[in-house]
Amino acid sequence: MIKRCSLFCILYVLASMVSAQNQKDTMELQELDEVVVSDSRFPIKRENSGKTVIKITSKELERNQGKTVAEIINTKSGIEINGSRGRQGEVLGVFARGGRGRQVLILVDGIRVSDPSSFSQEYDLRLLATSNIESIEIIKGASSTLYGMSAATAVINITSKKVSDKKISGEFLSSIGTNQSSFEKNYNIADFSNTALVAGTLESFTYSLGFSNVYTNGLSSIITETNEEDPFSRYNIDLKLGYSFNHKVNLTIYANHTNLNSAYDESFGLIDAPYTFLTEQKRLGLSSKWIYEKGDLNLNGSFTNYKSDNRSAFPSMFEGNNYIVDLFNRYTFDESIYAILGLNYNLDRAEVDGVQEFSLIDPYANLVYVSSFGLNINAGLRLNLHSEYGSHLVYNINPSYSMALDEGYLKFMGSYATSYITPSLSQLFGMFGANPFLEPETNRTAEGGLEVKANEKLRFSALYFNRKEDNFVFFDNTLFQYFNASNTINVQGLEAQLNWAPLLKMNLSANYTFTERKGDNAIRIPKHSVNAAFSYSFSTRTYTSLTYSYTGKRLDTDFNTFDDQVLEPFSTFGFYISQEVIVNKLKFFLNIENVFNTNFTEVIGFTTRGRNLRLGLNLKL
Repeated sequence: MIKRCSLFCILYVLASMVSAQNQKDTMELQELDEVVVSDSRFPIKRENSGKTVIKITSKELERNQGKTVAEIINTKSGIEINGSRGRQGEVLGVFARGGRGRQVLILVDGIRVSDPSSFSQEYDLRLLATSNIESIEIIKGASSTLYGMSAATAVINITSKKVSDKKISGEFLSSIGTNQSSFEKNYNIADFSNTALVAGTLESFTYSLGFSNVYTNGLSSIITETNEEDPFSRYNIDLKLGYSFNHKVNLTIYANHTNLNSAYDESFGLIDAPYTFLTEQKRLGLSSKWIYEKGDLNLNGSFTNYKSDNRSAFPSMFEGNNYIVDLFNRYTFDESIYAILGLNYNLDRAEVDGVQEFSLIDPYANLVYVSSFGLNINAGLRLNLHSEYGSHLVYNINPSYSMALDEGYLKFMGSYATSYITPSLSQLFGMFGANPFLEPETNRTAEGGLEVKANEKLRFSALYFNRKEDNFVFFDNTLFQYFNASNTINVQGLEAQLNWAPLLKMNLSANYTFTERKGDNAIRIPKHSVNAAFSYSFSTRTYTSLTYSYTGKRLDTDFNTFDDQVLEPFSTFGFYISQEVIVNKLKFFLNIENVFNTNFTEVIGFTTRGRNLRLGLNLKL
């Protein structure tokens, strides 16, 4: 009955909106030839970039309101964020190109973020509020030359929201939704989200103050007979202040305070338990730029403090501090040669069986050549100077060649890059299985492919990659200790992406990823995955989209028996519709996930979400 009513309501709303059109459609085509920054740290045309950089724009983020950062990123090729389809607050595993979480580097406003007190020194994506993000750029492949340690399989560069040009502006977002598994059909409201952002520009001074909170309940972390509820909550406070001394010199300081509280259950034995994980993040940073005739000098820095309290059968408390300074100079020799020279300092300190720390000092250089006849080269070097492991050189060479078409281009790409990841402080000195004799992990990635932009409506890319890992750090469940793997991990795969706008108001995007990992059991990494999105704008005020996701077979470990099991493939559909009531001021939206209430397993024994509805409004002043 609920299913029929939901479908009827959707059809009724669509029909009403079509019949209510009384204004001329002026929707702009999606801009396919966007500018990319992350793969060279220079703003260059996509045509001249040697990578298939994925950019999630502010418009795309706005059309995914109510979704988490992990859910949005998980729709992109080559990325699998395990846990993003389960109860909000579940631990997330970020896998890119068949790699593990420590091989993915997260940047916020160009600065590396990672928790030195965590076991693997990863950054917890649960700490991020989507409402404060302007855009996300994803570079896949080894990018250690420009971004340093951990950038082995991907870099996810998150940019916070821009400050309004008005003297004062406000944006408010509020939504409510259900939160249930496929076995439950009560449709109780159990998901609440609120955001407020006030920002503006007063001559040379800019300011921005944002607050957001989320609370969800209704789902148990694991599947049991009782299925008791495990709530999740988070609040974020963000402050940004900027000043332009003149048109050449500017300075911005920012601060963030985030609190996360997530209940969870006992994964060993898969039983209900009154466990809670609490994390507090405090972040303070600055970015400054001095612009001169042919370039700019940049100084970025940040300090982040993490405090975690794990209240379980084995309680523990962790605290870590991360200090980063990045000084770099960008110089444009002419319209064809761009160079960057920089020095990065990173200090990680954590209380793991006493206070432990290590530091890195990395000088680096990168050169971009854009010729007039189609040849483009991106190449660089970085010297890692580590307090524990001494020096290590990483490098990259990324040539590409573009041929002009009548209304677009055909681009051939190739690259070879190396990366370097040192063990975490916990793996070296912690209380649980630490091994001070661990060696750093090394990676090398080779890739090649093509991209064709036929015209303003159609773009397609396909790319093959091959990656090798040596000295991979793993945890031995029998000896209860970390070790370096003696074998080499070999990963190969294929990524294909399509973006097509057949009509002025219609857009189709799709991607396919094939991943094959050899050398271990490739836990939770699907061999095949597909994502697609079809969108249509009935008018300048009405937008709709239908999304599809397919996740293929993969292995997972049953922690009751420690045996690996094959998980069956699954598909889900999503539906989104938004309606502007007041142009550029007030908008309502409805999001339905897992439309057909598909039952599937993402992690053995853990709950996944069924059909859920979210209704919200966005007000801009």
